[in-house]
Parts: sequence; C-alpha cells; structure tokens
Amino acid sequence: MKKFFTPIFLLFFLTSLAQMDNKALNNIEGIFYSDNGYISISTTAGKIAAIQRMEEKNPGQKLFIAPGLIDIQINGYMGVDFSGPDLTLEGVKKATKALWQAGVTTYFPTIITSDISRMKKNFAILAQAMEDPEIGKSIPGFHLEGPYISPIKGFRGAHLEKYIKAPDWEEFQEIQKAAKGGIKIITVAPELNGAIPFIRKCVESGVLVSLGHHNGNAEQIKMAVDAGAKMATHLGNGCANEINRHHNPLWPQLADDRITPSIIADGFHLTKEEVRSFYKVKGPGKTILVSDALDLAGLPPGEYVRGERTLELTPNVVKLPKENVLAGAASPISKCVGVMMEFTRCSLNEAIQMASTNPAEIMALENIGTISQGKRADLIVFSMEHNEMKIKHTYIAGELVYSQP
Repeated sequence: MKKFFTPIFLLFFLTSLAQMDNKALNNIEGIFYSDNGYISISTTAGKIAAIQRMEEKNPGQKLFIAPGLIDIQINGYMGVDFSGPDLTLEGVKKATKALWQAGVTTYFPTIITSDISRMKKNFAILAQAMEDPEIGKSIPGFHLEGPYISPIKGFRGAHLEKYIKAPDWEEFQEIQKAAKGGIKIITVAPELNGAIPFIRKCVESGVLVSLGHHNGNAEQIKMAVDAGAKMATHLGNGCANEINRHHNPLWPQLADDRITPSIIADGFHLTKEEVRSFYKVKGPGKTILVSDALDLAGLPPGEYVRGERTLELTPNVVKLPKENVLAGAASPISKCVGVMMEFTRCSLNEAIQMASTNPAEIMALENIGTISQGKRADLIVFSMEHNEMKIKHTYIAGELVYSQP
C-alpha cells in the first residue's frame, strides 16, 4: 500500500527543513582583506560554502574579513601561564576565549624551560584542552621552547639556567607522551652536544624544529637545517646584547633560504630598522609573526611575582626589573599586524599572510589560514584604525564565538 504525506505533516517537514538550513547557513559580509572588494561568505557545516562578490552596503563602515590569526608561540594570556604551577583546564579555556577577542582563532600554547615534572603535568592539561569540544578547534598542538637551549646569559633570555640541559631524546619522548603527541614544534639550540641527531629524530617523528635561544655558528646552523630544522624562533631576540659583527647567529639564519624566521613585531622587541631588514631579506612569503605573549598580557600594568622572579608589566612589554631586560611580550599577535604594516609599509594582505597563511602552511594546517571554498570557516571581522586591528566578530568553524559588545 502506498503512503502519502498529509498536508499538515508536509508543511511541518518543510518548515523544519528550512529552519535547519537557516541554522547551517551563515552569511558574513565585509571587505575582502586581500583585494579590498566587498564580499559575502556563506558557511555550512563549519566550512566556507561560497564567496560572493557584491556591492558594498555601508561604504562609511570599513569592516574587513580575513582568516583568523594563528599564533604559534604564546606563553599565556590574561593571567593564565601555560608553564605555571597552577595551570588548569578552566584556565586554558579562559585564555582561549580571551584570545578569540583578539582575533586569534588558532594558537600553539607554549611551555618554556622549567622542571620536567612540571612540563609533563602542564602538557597533560593542554592535551585535555586540545580534546575539549568547546575550545579544542583552536588548539592543534603545542610549542616546547627549551629546555634544550643555550645556557649562556643573553642567549638564554628569560629562561632559568638551572633547568637548561643538552638534548635528550628519551626525555623528550616522555614529555611528548604526557602531551599525548601534541608537541608539534620545538625550539632547540643547534650548538649543544647531541643537537643535530636530536633534531633529525624530531623531524622524523613529525615535530617541526625551530632554532632559537642559541649562539650557533654558520656551520652548526647549516648542519641543523640539513638535519631538517625549518624555522628561527623570534629572530633577533633570545640573543646577547653584544655579539661579533661578522660571526653571529643572525647572518647565517637570514642568509639560508630554507629558514623561515618568526619575529615579534610588537614595536618594542625589535627596532623598526631590524623589522624592515628582516622583512626585506625574507619577504612576506618567508616571515611569520608571533606574539610571544606572557600570561601578563591583557592585565593592568604593575609588578607581578611569577615563581622565583618579580616581573614588571608595562603598557607595552614585560621586563625583568632586576636585570633591566625584556622578559616577554604584553600584546596579542593582532597588534603585530598593525606594527608590521607601519614599519615595513606592507599591505594588509601581506601582514595577514604572515600572521595566518604562513603559520598554517609551515604547521601543515591545510584547512585554515586562507579564505577559500572548502576551508574551515575560521574568520575575523575587524576595522583598521591608525594601523591597529579592532576585532568586531570572531568565527570558528562558522560559529560566532566573539562579538564586540
């Protein structure tokens, strides 16, 4: 016997279907960051379904659309220290949601040199965060900065000397196990004993190796790159104040086309001339912007006690007042976008490339970093005011996770 839909049931079915479509389909409009054309982006099932060109609706309201920012080196945010003794899953959630407000849709929580048991404990917490349904999409992996770095003053930066050591593959495997395989990038000094075979093993295991906090010479840097190292961690920082003008870590890393440097372009960690020079050598295709922000970023200026040291938070940077040196950044990566444009006169398109496309590419995040059909709909809507990004809306997988009040 044939079955037919009754008129009432058919009406209910079509209404429900329309409601499902409205929920699944989302239109986001604004100025396309790459060419200044006005577009409407429709998303469905968390992905970009279509990009449509259209006439600008509000010419006086200049709101841009770009892929969400990707920060591959951030130590904490809004009082949450990823290396601290009191890290919790709720703390990671707090930091993640605060980063959404700064336009950061993807980031790699960074743990620096400290006690190995602390590292294991905190990486285990970060592994929980990576699997959390609320924030997990924003955390594809972690960055281990140290402990296999130079112990020399200046080159070690703000890392505590007593925890610094030579590369140890078995120890790193234990840390990686605690992180449930989540460590995707590691910063290493190439001149340390055992560094080259260690780098080779990391690369073979799928971990990206970045050279940083080191005093490697040209030969050691070349050997590290030959072994598979691809990056330089915050080039120009993690370096002694006085170096040989000819033989130092900077020139070999700038000269090797295989190295992609990350830089902290917050306007304080590097001078305008340094940023311009690095940019002219590497260009927008081989430069990555990072915040290197500490947990103090976003908090009121003042003195804060962190573990064994007192830190001074200024409106712009974090300092170690006793040594009178920089301890870290106090700004999210969105500030670096504006500073990069101001210092180098690069376009918004090129600045976003360095803050989203390039980090996605080097970390093999194929589903984000650009705006194109089929990519995950991680998007930000923002204005540019005096070369400063003002985030209005943040979307992750097509879902609005932040809207400016």
